[in-house]
Amino acid sequence: MGVRSYRPLTPGTRQAIVPDFSEITKTEPEKSLTKFKHNPKGRNNRGVITSRHKGGGHKRLYRYIDFRRDKRDIAAKVTAIEYDPNRNARIALLLYEDGEKRYILCPAGLKVGSEVIAGNDSPFEIGNALPLSRIPLGTELHNIELKPGRGGQIVRGAGTFAQLVAKEGNYVTLKLPSKEVRMVRKECYATIGKVGNAEARNLKLGKAGRSRHLGRRPHVRGSAMNPVDHPHGGGEGRAPIGRSGPVTPWGKPALGAKTRKRKKRSDALIVRRRNK
Repeated sequence: MGVRSYRPLTPGTRQAIVPDFSEITKTEPEKSLTKFKHNPKGRNNRGVITSRHKGGGHKRLYRYIDFRRDKRDIAAKVTAIEYDPNRNARIALLLYEDGEKRYILCPAGLKVGSEVIAGNDSPFEIGNALPLSRIPLGTELHNIELKPGRGGQIVRGAGTFAQLVAKEGNYVTLKLPSKEVRMVRKECYATIGKVGNAEARNLKLGKAGRSRHLGRRPHVRGSAMNPVDHPHGGGEGRAPIGRSGPVTPWGKPALGAKTRKRKKRSDALIVRRRNK
């Protein structure tokens, strides 16, 4: 994947850096693997806004992604690389030998015509899914299960990968993209390789309109509000926040405050915490 920029003919194109979509081979999604997904615009079942700054945006079709990789020991051929509006990674359309079609996250280096397979005895190649116990140390992995059979839950963003650093007993140790080191059950499946489209981190929207197309509404600073609207609001000119530290609109500590539960069962599996 590459990126491209525009000649600075307008203020929006001056700053914009967009993908060139050179790796995309099919523009229309597989109809049987899509559904329309209602955009709740940050509202809950009572219509109350529970997540701010969401709404609008272009309509999207959700693509069903095979995170479980539970079609075992049946080879599949990559027939297309597609764009997915619901994630920053590309997706690959697989055609299995029995005629079934599925989408998977497209790892870097996977091409149209490549063959992938999932199973205990799968060959050690990009795109294949194996149990962690069968994967050599030092391997780059993505789409990793945290509980056997549940499907990949971590390391799914564009350009990310985890590294297998140790095996001991019923657990293997992984170094995650956040630099956190944690243990996972050896029966859990993972896919070999790192997620493709690593250039996604270099993109720049260039103008507010592209942010609105993505369904993101403006984020207003608390210091620009009135005291009735936010704890940072009010005052004359550029006033300080008037507290020991920044807080949310509801008075909870913000910007760096830890939000993880203090007594979480998975704490015992974390060898080294991620960097803040």
